[in-house]
Amino acid sequence: MGVPTTEVTGHETEIPGLIVFDVTKVGDDRGSFQEKYQKEKLVAAGLPSEFQVVQNSLAFNKKGVTRGFHAEPWDKYVTIVTGKVFVAYVDLRKGDSFGRVVTVELDDEKAAFVPSGVGNSYQCLTDDVYYLYSVNAHWSEDAYKTSAFVNLADPAIGVEWPIALKDAVLSDRDRNHPMLSEIEPM
Repeated sequence: MGVPTTEVTGHETEIPGLIVFDVTKVGDDRGSFQEKYQKEKLVAAGLPSEFQVVQNSLAFNKKGVTRGFHAEPWDKYVTIVTGKVFVAYVDLRKGDSFGRVVTVELDDEKAAFVPSGVGNSYQCLTDDVYYLYSVNAHWSEDAYKTSAFVNLADPAIGVEWPIALKDAVLSDRDRNHPMLSEIEPM
């Protein structure tokens, strides 16, 4: 009998290249263990093999915090260390899937790969959310300027947020992003 390890299963979504992963953990009466990013297992489950992590970032948030939609010029692997979030993704790339939306809940056993040009957003459903994301390009102000942003409340996107946006915690910047009809596809 072998030592139990993390298992990873990938699931394609309606947005091309957006993959949601189930990432198990193992535990006993001492606690638990999980491989948050194990490239070989993730690639076998659908992660693009050319995805090379160059930066990890960690956001800590409380219940109700809502961020997005941000579509950056880099790919992103998102995993939750603690807590639960509702995520919404909108394809902002040129093509037939422009404007297509996928929503899902992520927790410490569900992760997502978000390709460049797909707008990502999340809303914290619990307190003490640690949202960890790994990217394949370093953040810079110049790169940030090439990002696309869309309003979280855009009726054309039609996300039904678990916590109404009027009751959520948003930055002024996120609250005032343009509508989907006002942006150029990436």
